[in-house]
Amino acid sequence: MKRRIGFALSLLFLVTTTVQPLHAVDKEPRKVLTGWIPYYSVKTVLPLVRKLPSAAPNIAGKPAICDESQYGPVENLAIENSYLFKNKDLMREVMPFWYSLKSPKVIRDDYVSGNPSWPIADTVCLMRRAGLQVIPTMTDGTDKLVLSGYLANASTRTTIVKTIVDLVMKNNFDGIDLDYEGFAFVDGNNTWSKTAPRWVAFIKELSVALRANNKLLSVSTPYLYNPNEAQKGYFVYAWADIASSIDRLRIMTYDYSVSKPGPMGPLSWTEKTVKYAISVMPASKVYLGLPGYGRDWITSVTGKCPTSAPPGLIRGAKAATFKMNYAAAKAAIDGAVPIYDEKFGEATYSYTQSYNGLSASGASTACTVNRTVWYQNARSFADRMALVAKYRLGGAAMWTLGMEDAEATNQIRTAALAIAPDPVINTMTFENVDQGSIFYGNTFTVKGQFTLKDKTPIAGLSVSLEIKRPGETTWTKVTDLVTANDGSVATPMTLGANASVRLTTVGTWERAESVSKEELITVKSLIQIDRPVSASKGVVFTIKAQLLPKYVGKSANLQKNINGKWQNIGSASISDTNGVFTFTASEAKRGVVVMRVQVVGDITSEEFAIVIR
Repeated sequence: MKRRIGFALSLLFLVTTTVQPLHAVDKEPRKVLTGWIPYYSVKTVLPLVRKLPSAAPNIAGKPAICDESQYGPVENLAIENSYLFKNKDLMREVMPFWYSLKSPKVIRDDYVSGNPSWPIADTVCLMRRAGLQVIPTMTDGTDKLVLSGYLANASTRTTIVKTIVDLVMKNNFDGIDLDYEGFAFVDGNNTWSKTAPRWVAFIKELSVALRANNKLLSVSTPYLYNPNEAQKGYFVYAWADIASSIDRLRIMTYDYSVSKPGPMGPLSWTEKTVKYAISVMPASKVYLGLPGYGRDWITSVTGKCPTSAPPGLIRGAKAATFKMNYAAAKAAIDGAVPIYDEKFGEATYSYTQSYNGLSASGASTACTVNRTVWYQNARSFADRMALVAKYRLGGAAMWTLGMEDAEATNQIRTAALAIAPDPVINTMTFENVDQGSIFYGNTFTVKGQFTLKDKTPIAGLSVSLEIKRPGETTWTKVTDLVTANDGSVATPMTLGANASVRLTTVGTWERAESVSKEELITVKSLIQIDRPVSASKGVVFTIKAQLLPKYVGKSANLQKNINGKWQNIGSASISDTNGVFTFTASEAKRGVVVMRVQVVGDITSEEFAIVIR
């Protein structure tokens, strides 16, 4: 349970070690790693750079994505050497552990208190600069049974949904991760049957609201087993019932042993809950949990400890918690050699501490304290990443990012490279487009070619054609296509205004996602002329010009060719709400006059002739 260990970590402090990323020759590693970033350890994964400006809002009023131009060389070097940036090729998203639901309308923000001099917009800005989606975690900050009671009331439930969606939209987060552990560890298992349907109703309502805004819904829960078995696990979270409504399931496959010495999360236990999860939802939604920490328990105490000994030296005391990247140093200090337990897939050792001194009464005294340590090491992570590969999971979620040692990160990277998807070469071209421009109403053809790196065509690949108009920050899907046997797609397209165009494919286990180079298509205006073929001498006639696309308030002139030169006739016309210019004219002599309409600062119509009778 993440809430349980947050403060225990302060018992043993160390500097986090990061690892320089390796690079595959032909493939980028699969993005299999995600994890939590508590408010109190932001500096573990991102630098507190000297010159950090507040992110300026963009035109949509959302936090801008910061770039290198906002910083000096020193700051940019610190950023690039930080944990998130060194390992960004392994990650698609992160879960800042910053929020807690206190009431239907109140969400406590722990980030501000934990980082008073570092604005949240700047932190999010740097995460986005690393190319990461930001899906913050929200815990249950209410008392026993309170949240369950809130969710039982339809009106209150809707209020909570709105409060969460408002938080996501205000900060332009990519979604929300719910870590409501009170159901499991506070309310009592005799309440689960009542709470489960309330939870399901809440998740379904929240999912609809988030998806309407193109946002993700993630949930983090303890383990569940097949409900047909004797051991069901924490069935209050009802995975099967919420499966279609969530986008991520982070399973807390750690804290198997808390009050008594034992493994953090046995390998077989982890695999069993993973197998149940993928039986009720797509494996790509499932992330198994990795503990970046270990525990040190007191197993026995003999004798009477002196007053100079550390407090709390009694059998059954709460275990001390330490970060994985301190484990090797700790074992050396403890004078122990860890062994790898093949059954549980974890490292463990036992050691003894002796204390001599005086009792409270001043008498000589001594005690011997026997302790046992369990933690996951680099090999543990390799074994669990093998489960990610075996079951084709979405990946692994670490509590917390940056706690692991360098070799553990290397094992994750090695696994990610071994299961890396094939890169897709995505090329887009156009037909009937002249130097990036088309005339309004004209149809052009968008073509795509999709191959593997060795130029092998990819048949049957789902492709999305997307556009983004000027001033918009998100892409909109126009249509879905499927590649032919030669790896090609082609579709006709028309545009009513300027827009950028691109082709995208969604990543699968076998193939990486792909995005073509985006191209701006400029739509050039057209003028359609409505005029008489002939007119009587001296009689006023009307000419109308339709501007496409329709623009209101444009100025245009009617022009006549006189001795080879174009001259304006009468006064200018302003386009109306339909984009129409209206001109009147008359001719004093019989014959043929050649005319045209010229939009000021824009286009000119084709020439047209009127016979004057």
